[in-house]
Amino acid sequence: MTRATRVRALLALALLALSVYLALTQPPRLGLDLRGGTRLVLETKDSPTAQADRTATDRTLEVLRQRVDALGVSEPTLARSGDQRIVVELPGVQDPREAAEVLGRTAQLSFHPVRDTGGKAGPDGPDGAGGKDGKGDGRVLRDESGQPVRLGPAALTGGQVESAEARLDQERGGGWFVSVELRGSGESAWAGLTGKAACAQPGDPARRAAIVLDDKVISSPQVDPSVECGTGITGGATQITGGFSQDEAEELALLINGGALPVPVDLIEQRTVDATLGDRAIEASAQAAVIGTVLTSLFIIGVYRLLGGLATLALACYGLLSYAALLAIGATLTLPGLAGFVLAIGMAVDANVLVFERAREEYAAMPARRRTLRSALTAGFRKALSAVADSNITTLLAAALLFVLASGPVRGFGVTLSIGVLASMVSALVITRVIADVAVRRRAVMARPRLSGIADTGAVRRWLTRRAPDLMRHRRRWLAGSAAALVLATGGLVVRGLEFGVEFTGGRSVEYTTERPVSGEAARQAVADAGRPRAVVQTSGDGDGDRRVSVRAGELSDADEAKVRAELAEAGGSAERVRDEMIGPSLGEELRRNALIALGVALAAQLAYLALRFRWTFAASSVAGMAHDVLLLVGVFAWLGKPVDGVFLAALLTVIGYSVNDSVVVFDRVRELWSADRRAPFGGIVNTALLQTLPRTLNTGAGAVFILAALVLLGGESLTDFALALLIGVVLGTYSSMFTAAPLAITLEARSSAPPPRPKRPRGRQGGPGGPGGGPGASDSSGGPPAPRAKGGAEGSAYGGARSGRGRRTAGGRPPGDSGARV
Repeated sequence: MTRATRVRALLALALLALSVYLALTQPPRLGLDLRGGTRLVLETKDSPTAQADRTATDRTLEVLRQRVDALGVSEPTLARSGDQRIVVELPGVQDPREAAEVLGRTAQLSFHPVRDTGGKAGPDGPDGAGGKDGKGDGRVLRDESGQPVRLGPAALTGGQVESAEARLDQERGGGWFVSVELRGSGESAWAGLTGKAACAQPGDPARRAAIVLDDKVISSPQVDPSVECGTGITGGATQITGGFSQDEAEELALLINGGALPVPVDLIEQRTVDATLGDRAIEASAQAAVIGTVLTSLFIIGVYRLLGGLATLALACYGLLSYAALLAIGATLTLPGLAGFVLAIGMAVDANVLVFERAREEYAAMPARRRTLRSALTAGFRKALSAVADSNITTLLAAALLFVLASGPVRGFGVTLSIGVLASMVSALVITRVIADVAVRRRAVMARPRLSGIADTGAVRRWLTRRAPDLMRHRRRWLAGSAAALVLATGGLVVRGLEFGVEFTGGRSVEYTTERPVSGEAARQAVADAGRPRAVVQTSGDGDGDRRVSVRAGELSDADEAKVRAELAEAGGSAERVRDEMIGPSLGEELRRNALIALGVALAAQLAYLALRFRWTFAASSVAGMAHDVLLLVGVFAWLGKPVDGVFLAALLTVIGYSVNDSVVVFDRVRELWSADRRAPFGGIVNTALLQTLPRTLNTGAGAVFILAALVLLGGESLTDFALALLIGVVLGTYSSMFTAAPLAITLEARSSAPPPRPKRPRGRQGGPGGPGGGPGASDSSGGPPAPRAKGGAEGSAYGGARSGRGRRTAGGRPPGDSGARV
């Protein structure tokens, strides 16, 4: 074992050991669409006394956090999104109306005198809002230490507070305190409140002043002995002390500010998912993943034999690495993210296929006397690196756009897809390489080279070598066919139009399950009887009839929803709400705009990257093929009447990455062949590159198809449209790379005056698989199998058309481009 192999082996073992540790010790963090609950998005608005900026939103967030804690929700999540939005996730909350009502109230801050510490806490319990206790007119609440206190009427409110700030007493070493600035009538009101409290003896509860936020005492400091009775604290400023830590002082200041600067909040998005629906989605996705992975593994083993089996083992390691990475970064696994995790398994095969196919080519091109499995495999990894890197970077660009521009669960798809791409590269270039390198050194394998899977070129490559079809001979026909398909897709957009989901149009979508199957006509009549005749109603089933009803309307109040549910229950025996989504009109318009921006940025980013890595003609052709795939996929969904929503956007951007992925592999080989023979006709170069990369294209596509077909058939209704879009995209991406991007590149090159790419300089006497001097059988640049050299032979001109003679080969070359408080 070489030193490099030992280093890779140690790295692989370290990564796998860490992954096993994380998988065994860290529980997965599931999104609300998988574990059930409610997700609310609130947007702060300007008020007459405060501007809804980032600071006001942060203060509002702290107030909302206290309110959520009062709801008793287990493991809630609150976070600011942007300057004016707050995302609230409430696991297990199936009726969002109570939560939305509590969260949507404007904060109420007030300052009260303390009468005494007797009595009983209010009817809502120790921490709830108090009420009359039969003794006087004061409320009884729990103070910050948990003791009941009876309060007098409010002396001033949060509207009379200018600001509150946590500060450190550096002069006297008194620690952290909270400085409160008052305004207007608040100055005299505070002086009156503290002046009366100062008349009580130290230690008497009546010497305290209580600060109450939303009927909860957040601080009840005593008035300092230096304050005179009847005079109180004057000047419009006061300090709250009490041995605070920095965090405690900052939190108290935030709470006071939150009540002092109340800003109204609007509910702009609401999603509620029943826990059982999430359980079914996880189960269905797991089944699809297992079946799809098994089929993919059997296919890879059948094609690549021993190395295929090792690649399957590496796929299992890939799954472990990806799962551990999700746990390590604390990523939330959403339903689209789960689908992305399953999809990445199929895409992870691509890097292995690229390497194995290149190793096959190198082995076939070596002279018999120097032909070894190890040298072919090493050359395969080295020469496939450029295509592996470029193709995966294009997918990462699409995943990054999903994370930056998407929202909600779709962002989770971008995270899992990114992790999957990176993990697949580690799996293929480190783990697969280590175990494959060890395997091909075994005597039993060296004695039976065909067992490895490298020595056999494969049925597809043998057929291509024998027939050598000239695919680019009819390139104008291919382009005409693509143009006709685009016209048909555009017709679907014009005739049928796009069925935008609630996420892009705004409105409300509610999904129910009924006890008995309900026909579409009966469901629509029931919704009409509830007073919503224009609502979009769809029915579907899960194997035992149409028991799932989806109702979508532009406006649907809670009262309207209750009527719809009652009518559906009468028609279907019972109606249980399993999913409830509400998107505000302004948010829907914003999401639709962001979707268009995402597509435009994707096109520009891919074009810029490809132009940097390749020629402008290759970049333009790849982006044109990608746009071709996008329009066709959107057109197919228009003809089928499928909804276009955020999940579809995730699928669309993934198709963009996959489409460019295929084109990159082809053009990477074109660049390599052309730099080796700059005088060869460009059409022949492209045809040769297509034939040499076709086995990889078909084998990679088959791996993805197995996974996606399993998701379509077994992934459940929540994933069917998503997986269908990806499945169509894989087929389109495979087609466009060969019959749209490649012919277009030939057409553009005919009009370009740029010279061919320069050949790669020799790297000393490193030598390639053909030996230090290259030699007659060496295949350092084209990587293709040796083609017959008969004059005028079709094989020599079509499949080996990039070769220009022995003297022009560069040995060993690589393709270019690589409390006790006081006041």
